[in-house]
Amino acid sequence: MLEARALCFDVFGTVVDWRGGVAREAEAVLGAKGHRLDWPGFADRWRALYQPAMEAVRAGRRPFVALDALHRENLAALLAELGIAELSEAEVDRLNLAWHALDPWPDVLDGMARLARGYILASLSNGNIRLIVDMAKRAGIPWDAILGAETARAYKPAAEAYDAAARMLGLEPAQCLMVAAHPSDLDAAAARGFATAYVHRPREYGPDRPPRRPAADRFDMQAEDFLDLAQKLGA
Repeated sequence: MLEARALCFDVFGTVVDWRGGVAREAEAVLGAKGHRLDWPGFADRWRALYQPAMEAVRAGRRPFVALDALHRENLAALLAELGIAELSEAEVDRLNLAWHALDPWPDVLDGMARLARGYILASLSNGNIRLIVDMAKRAGIPWDAILGAETARAYKPAAEAYDAAARMLGLEPAQCLMVAAHPSDLDAAAARGFATAYVHRPREYGPDRPPRRPAADRFDMQAEDFLDLAQKLGA
């Protein structure tokens, strides 16, 4: 039986549509310079550099740095690969802020409003604090707490990312329900004693790449979206 008092959410892909938002901002910045690219493909290529950059921190090959810094380095590498050299530093910085301006999935705000009636709502994201704050202020995402990599000084799926979230909330891990669209994130949370809820996001990687659903018994709960999650939690 679940004893959750807090819901800890993965953000990119679970709460917000990173692919669509990054594609939109890339088109706004680079399209104004005359570039005509596959904008969702640009988002995919930028995102593909995400895990390798964090792995350098997780493996101790470099000190902890906020995700904004890793995104900026990855963007510079991608622009160089594409032969885009005319952007000013300010324009590159503006494009890097694409990750601060992502839209929630359509069910998120209503679903979170219902969930907030009975639970603490905390981000447990690899995104840095300012990134998550900017996103929340723009979209109206009602976080009670912003936790994750920057507060833990550890990137998921490192154990400390989850341990620190429970500790900072003053809860036992079993009182925290990790909510994510990514089975690997949920597996890592479960290994630290969290309860787990899988939320299916069929369009995270675009209309032609739906993710495979995990087995029905792999996690404590599965939901179609946040409204379904709220219903299943009695919120």
